[in-house]
Amino acid sequence: MVVKPVVVALSRSGEVTAHRVAGALGASVHGRQGRVDRADAFFDNALDHVRGLFASGTPVIGVCASGILIRAVAPLLADKRSEPPVISVSDDGGVVVPLLGGHRGANRLARDVAQVLGGVAAVTTAGDVALGIALDEPPAGWVLGTPELAKAAMATLLAGGGARLEGDEANKADWLRGLPEGDDLRIAATIRPAPEGVLAFHPQRAVLGVGCSRNCPPEELSELVAGVLAEAGIAQGAIRAICTLDLKADEPAMNELARSVGVPLRLFDAAELEAQADRLQNPSDVVFAEVGCHGVSEGAALAGGGREATLVVAKRKTANATAALALAPEPIAELPGRARGRLSVVGIGPGQAAWRTPEVSRFVAEADELVGYGLYIDLLGPLAVGKQRSDFPLGGEEERCRYALERAGEGRNVALVCSGDAGIYAMGALVFELLDRGPDQHGVSDAARRVDVVCSPGVSALQGAAARAGAPLGHDFCTISLSDLLTPRADILRRLKAAAEGDFVIAFYNPVSKTRRTLLAEARDILLQHRPADTPVMLASSLGRPEEHLRYRRLDELQVDEVDMLTVVLVGSSNSRLARLGEGPRMFTPRGYARKIDGDLAPVSESGSRKAGI
Repeated sequence: MVVKPVVVALSRSGEVTAHRVAGALGASVHGRQGRVDRADAFFDNALDHVRGLFASGTPVIGVCASGILIRAVAPLLADKRSEPPVISVSDDGGVVVPLLGGHRGANRLARDVAQVLGGVAAVTTAGDVALGIALDEPPAGWVLGTPELAKAAMATLLAGGGARLEGDEANKADWLRGLPEGDDLRIAATIRPAPEGVLAFHPQRAVLGVGCSRNCPPEELSELVAGVLAEAGIAQGAIRAICTLDLKADEPAMNELARSVGVPLRLFDAAELEAQADRLQNPSDVVFAEVGCHGVSEGAALAGGGREATLVVAKRKTANATAALALAPEPIAELPGRARGRLSVVGIGPGQAAWRTPEVSRFVAEADELVGYGLYIDLLGPLAVGKQRSDFPLGGEEERCRYALERAGEGRNVALVCSGDAGIYAMGALVFELLDRGPDQHGVSDAARRVDVVCSPGVSALQGAAARAGAPLGHDFCTISLSDLLTPRADILRRLKAAAEGDFVIAFYNPVSKTRRTLLAEARDILLQHRPADTPVMLASSLGRPEEHLRYRRLDELQVDEVDMLTVVLVGSSNSRLARLGEGPRMFTPRGYARKIDGDLAPVSESGSRKAGI
């Protein structure tokens, strides 16, 4: 999915320019709090905000000095092939400078912005400046089939060499005609596989239609497709999409094929494929009786290619798979059909952006829709701006997860937003529970069961509290929820007693609510039977938020009334202690290194095994 850029405004002098750019690109404006009057979202710290956008893969257009953007993203620079565009624009719009991502759209985006503003795009990429083209960034509808040759080819041209354009699609590659002519370099514009050593560009005019039985071996489908391409004499780079029946959305072989080819998997329902029935070369009543259309692979290839596409390889089949190939007369811009839906189950941490992982930010940035408890979506701040959002109240957890799955089942990219880590006392488990239920157990639709579900870890409240405390989780620990809304009270008491006897450090989640006031006191009393009265307890409220509040208590002095639902209660083991430091007490639990140093223990490897005799 292409993520829309964000226009960042840092001052009133650049505010008008920022809104002109955003209006032309359909982007949102993020403004510096107190320094910009009008914006879609506001932020306090420019460096942190730009860094967060960049880490999420969001292109950034900053109406500000270039140095601000450079300082913001410098710590994250690693691979120019994956970094999003970063562009600076002068306050008056006169100069537009692509700083990063020149070969990932930044140069083209900078020229578009400059055209809107009537300014100058200060493009410094050698190929763009000297030749007016970047060989590793072909226009939409074309792909570079031999990327390993691009760098050397550009060097040849910049050194004064010339190129000879050849291939069956050369007459359609107008964008290559401005290159200096000569025999130093061969460039092929072709739908065919290029000869070895030739820089090749392929128009994406081909569509593969595929079908297979359930759990078809991926290598079987891959080999069938390779044979079809070889029969047609079509380069893999010319493929625009893999198309199939929507019932196969979750088929591993289909998804592996799309990943290996590097193109989208597009889905059609039976009625859409049946609309191609009069164009099929091998219609089948057996297939119609089974799935509701007279052909999957041929129908999918033609549906994906469009009305003017022709079938160049009719259905070919193996024991478990079928494949067909269609060609459109021109590169395919807009793909028909729908994508396989994706549900990203993300944990955003306690709330502050600095504790949100880049992967979570990327999934949120890529999502079409955000689903979750409204407060959690609000905590995303500017990252949620412009996104369709569906807010659910506390207590609507099953409805929330069901809705997210069904929306993804319609082909959308949905992010289910949780605080902390989505797999720890959050929605991750409920998502998979719904997927695991049968139709008669209030599960979800077949379409929802076929979506791609990905889970991304977040900083849990347990980890946040431990980091603020010091190192209380230095030895064995556990977490226990004190909410008896979903867990029987007897089970909670049994776990409390076991954890107390095991001398674990314990993090209590959901310690109290307005109606639940007794279990925390009972937990304290149970623990006092097994560990000292002065065992340190940390109370951490609203972690990672401006109202964060930390305090320490002795176990025997723990009071229910100073704890609420936003508080994590961290109880030490019998070995936990407080270190009295200048900046205040820090809680830690020794692992036993002192005994190791004293010779009571043999050295221990990282894996935990004893290294006897060393």
